[in-house]
Amino acid sequence: MDTVRALQVDAFTDEPLTGNPAGVVPDADGLSEYQMQAIANELALSETAFLHASEAADYRVRYFTPTQEVDLCGHATIGSFAHLSDEGLEPGRTTLETNVGVLEIDVGADGTVWMTQDAPTIREVDVGYDRVANALGVDQAALEGASADLPLAVSSTGLPFLIVPITYLSDLGSAEPDLRAIEDLTDDVDATGVYCFTFDALEPESTLHGRMFAPGAGVPEDPVTGTASGAAGAYLDRFGAFDDDFPDELRLEQGHYVDRPGIVRVRVGSAVQVGGRGVTVLDGSILVPEDEDDEILEA
Repeated sequence: MDTVRALQVDAFTDEPLTGNPAGVVPDADGLSEYQMQAIANELALSETAFLHASEAADYRVRYFTPTQEVDLCGHATIGSFAHLSDEGLEPGRTTLETNVGVLEIDVGADGTVWMTQDAPTIREVDVGYDRVANALGVDQAALEGASADLPLAVSSTGLPFLIVPITYLSDLGSAEPDLRAIEDLTDDVDATGVYCFTFDALEPESTLHGRMFAPGAGVPEDPVTGTASGAAGAYLDRFGAFDDDFPDELRLEQGHYVDRPGIVRVRVGSAVQVGGRGVTVLDGSILVPEDEDDEILEA
């Protein structure tokens, strides 16, 4: 039975065993969809990136959760290019073909990876604060207190997230999410997950603190989420969260309530960019299962 190289790269951090762990299969050419899904399920990380050759860009990537393929994943992208940088990829701009199109990736001399995300799309939704509060397991007043200028809305820079502002960190930290209710909620608003945040952050230099739940995609709670952070940055810009003084760079902290703290840097200008570091913590090989068609033929 064949093997392929597989890594775990902790993204949005430079400290091992923090941030968001991503699977990375750096040479996935020849793997079938069935085999990639089986490998992602075995690695049991929120997403695994499978890198392929591309005719449209420098690289092609497909992302799989343990249960399904997703079109885009920020932390697995950061992790993939942090690994490629460690392997000798020169600093500068490269391109990545994804299911949502070709994206630009910039690798800094210090190893920071910047991912230019898709053009933002944002739409307000009317689902009721009572329903959202019950799904998240927080007091309804915690949502209504933050709602004066920042409505419930679905924002996407590649993947759609329901963005939910919450008044205080204590409310966010004590949330007891009902994962089934969140899955039903995200299905109804056509979103991948729920990203809730508060400006009441742990670290004084942070812009906000966020948590993200996507049980419908096989991710009960994601430690540090690049795609949701980009969507949140676009949302804050759209609804004038900082009036006319929007920061040049946002610093979004996440993961502390699942013991995987990390930082996502977000720039909102002519495009939305998400940036971070990554550190490889596992590097080995994994057996490739027989393809589904082969199993049928052998049966």
